[in-house]
Amino acid sequence: MLATEQAKDFWSDTYRGHTIAVLNHGGRWLVYLDHVLQHRVLFETSEAAVNWLRCKIDRPRLRSQLS
Repeated sequence: MLATEQAKDFWSDTYRGHTIAVLNHGGRWLVYLDHVLQHRVLFETSEAAVNWLRCKIDRPRLRSQLS
């Protein structure tokens, strides 16, 4: 997975047809799935945020809801 946009405090890409992005906000990383902020979810690192997004998409129950 290669980032399509990269900056020190922002990263975005597509994963399995979904747009994912992470944004550093006050030292914590916010996550966006298909351009929608995932509320109540903050991460210490961008890597942890991206891994969470990928796992969320990979979950079969969620994948059927997103289609």
